[in-house]
Amino acid sequence: MEKIGNVKVVCIDADDTLWENETLFREGEARWAGILGEWGTLESLSAELYKVESKNMEDLGYGVKAFIISLMETAVKVSGGKVSGQQMGSILEVARDLLHNPATPFLGVVDTLSELSSRYPLALVTKGDMLDQEHKIRRSGLRKYFRWVEIISEKGEREYRDLFSDIGVAPEDAVMVGNSFKSDVAPVLRLGGWAVHIPFHVLWEHEKTEEFDHPRLRRLENFTQLLDIL
Repeated sequence: MEKIGNVKVVCIDADDTLWENETLFREGEARWAGILGEWGTLESLSAELYKVESKNMEDLGYGVKAFIISLMETAVKVSGGKVSGQQMGSILEVARDLLHNPATPFLGVVDTLSELSSRYPLALVTKGDMLDQEHKIRRSGLRKYFRWVEIISEKGEREYRDLFSDIGVAPEDAVMVGNSFKSDVAPVLRLGGWAVHIPFHVLWEHEKTEEFDHPRLRRLENFTQLLDIL
């Protein structure tokens, strides 16, 4: 596997790169659909939820709290306002459970970060609700490996350009590692940086995009393989 050269900073995504996240949301969505079963199937209700999330994204961004509002708004919409207080209470419990994601690091993550942090300064770069992400980072026990922690509302070219400027590195001297091609890979490649794509077996619909090959892109099967290319 071809190594990445001339890297001064390694930036790493959090959710579904260092610990499990999206599967918990999908399980929560299935519980929500079960509560609203009289008004549709999992497939039909999820389709309506996607529409509501898409509409709300500009105002609410990402994370559990945005998800909670979209779950409740969709419940009112699909039920024609007939969803009960008890059902709404059950939906809130689904969402509250998501706020307690244990953020247990994937197998091999701790040892890999320990080795990487002895070679490079590391930056944790994640998007979502500030408080929720801070809690997950704390519960994961991984904070000590990172020189910088950046929690941002979006991951686009502008945000990465600002990030690299803030930490004092040129895009071509940085590498971003993550599971989302749309958020962790494509923007950094367009800026001239390096990117490592490590797909997770579940991907949020809003993160799906057309992928492409690039000379500065590396594709791995698991996080521990980073030590082979850095």
